[in-house]
Amino acid sequence: MEIQNTELQKENKITEGVIWKQLLLFFFPILFGTFFQQLYNAADAVIVGRFMGKEALSAVGGGTGTVINLLVGFFVGLSSGATVVISQYYGAKREEMVGYAVHTAMAFSLAGGLVMTVLGVLTAPWILQAMDTPADVLEPAILYIRIYYLGMVGNLVYNVGAGILRAVGDSRRPLYFLIAGCLTNIVLDLLFVVGFRMGVAGAALATILSQLLSAVLVILVLMRTQDMHHLDLKRIGFDVRMFKRIIRIGFPAGLQSVLYSLSNIIIQTAINGEGTDTVAAWTVYGKLDVVFWMIINAFGIAITTFVGQNYGAGKTDRVKKGIRICLGMTLGATLVVSAILYLVCGGIYRFFSDDAEVLRIGVEITRFLVPTYVTYICIEILSGALRGVGDCWIPTLICLTGICLIRVVWIMAAVPRFPGIKTIIFSYPLTWVVTTILFVIYYCFFSKIRRRA
Repeated sequence: MEIQNTELQKENKITEGVIWKQLLLFFFPILFGTFFQQLYNAADAVIVGRFMGKEALSAVGGGTGTVINLLVGFFVGLSSGATVVISQYYGAKREEMVGYAVHTAMAFSLAGGLVMTVLGVLTAPWILQAMDTPADVLEPAILYIRIYYLGMVGNLVYNVGAGILRAVGDSRRPLYFLIAGCLTNIVLDLLFVVGFRMGVAGAALATILSQLLSAVLVILVLMRTQDMHHLDLKRIGFDVRMFKRIIRIGFPAGLQSVLYSLSNIIIQTAINGEGTDTVAAWTVYGKLDVVFWMIINAFGIAITTFVGQNYGAGKTDRVKKGIRICLGMTLGATLVVSAILYLVCGGIYRFFSDDAEVLRIGVEITRFLVPTYVTYICIEILSGALRGVGDCWIPTLICLTGICLIRVVWIMAAVPRFPGIKTIIFSYPLTWVVTTILFVIYYCFFSKIRRRA
């Protein structure tokens, strides 16, 4: 009992401690966790690219990553509703409601994983063909995606379980589980791809087995805890009222993720038309670009949990101050990362590929986009804060209009008239600027956070 009370007091510092310290204590484990999560695919890309060539590299990245994110992003977005609900109930110390939310969320992860497996295996070939995937990449890309989707139950169980732990202030153990999974993935990549010569199939198999390990570890921790978020396997099932609440909050995020992915598929289709060298360069850029997204997503998750618990505890002034502090911290981190990526991108590209044309295109893409990262900060932090109070639909509509719709219009209207990679990727900063303006207006004048006394 003493151990349990000590943990609870530590976790409750989110509603009581120094704000910037609490955000950083929550941010760093999430950041490192996201880093190791990204290493799953990065390990595949490095090992496959170095030992099997640029065609195989394109097959495990680029369009395949976009297709995978289409379904994974939707279900993870849906499950984010559970994180918000649990953080609010946990902050309000409503133990029974936390229990309902935890067991409903885990039931959803199992059912959702099975649905994702079926949809992914059936639709992957059609989507890749519709994206004009180069002929020399298509067959291995289909094989990679189909095997990857067979592991969706483990993927979603881990993401939901990690979301539960983060909702109650535990961001460290999800990190430990990802480290274990990542190291396992690298070892299995070397074994299957280099040792057994299994190619992209070996890379995919290594990834899903590693994700399964992370899922098992998170389940064991949830079962062993004696706090409000304890998981009892016999109680896993759908509580109708709780499931509706989770979906009501999570569906906008899931829809937003799908439409983001669809707009990125359109962009990927345009990039595929530039040839295999550009596809390979864009694949490597995705591994480089993820450094920024790891950082800003970690701040976004941190502010969502911070706002959720403090809003549930009725501390609105602390919510507003936390948002301002998080925006400043994110700005500083973004400026540092942008400068580093701009300067060292050439050397990093050589780690993935020795092809001169791939290197040239990749450096050109990177040095065009990284100075514009700063325009995305408000989108991530303000949308994360608004999710924390359950304000989801308007932020989603802002993102769908400002990012997805304008991005698609730009690709369809501008690229045919001014073909080239720079015209294609200009769609990113263009839509970030528009969406940032809309978010600032909504947050300052209309949001639930600003209206509440």
